[in-house]
Amino acid sequence: MKVEKATINDVKKMHELVNRFAGKGEMLPRALSEIYENLRDYFVIRDSGGGVMACGALHISWADLAEVKALAVDETRHKSGMGAALIKACVEEARSLGIPRIFCLTYKAGFFQRQGFKLVEKTELPRKIWAECYSCPKFPDCDEVALVLDVPVGQ
Repeated sequence: MKVEKATINDVKKMHELVNRFAGKGEMLPRALSEIYENLRDYFVIRDSGGGVMACGALHISWADLAEVKALAVDETRHKSGMGAALIKACVEEARSLGIPRIFCLTYKAGFFQRQGFKLVEKTELPRKIWAECYSCPKFPDCDEVALVLDVPVGQ
């Protein structure tokens, strides 16, 4: 399994994958334009034919904080280690950039806890991270859980 940076050719499949889970209420939807605009944040895992089986992004929020977002693995590939591989890629990128903390907002806390993330109160996160929340259909009644992972940098 190879984790790679996403390309323009991956965007429509990533959009479909993320929004398939969003349609089931398991994650928040992403607009096609948002994925294009933030393409450099995304990693993918492709099948042998080049199709996207999994995706996830590391989005920088501030000098000391980045968010894992839009993490999705095709239903036929759950429990394959793809989600963990994408998290590892995000952690390594944060480390290489010198970003000491990663957070996520999720409905799947157990998965992130197995990757080393710790539950925190959403109020512990800086206000800056709520910028995109204003356009969320669930705002202001967010029912996602916040988790953080401290990343040892400079190693």
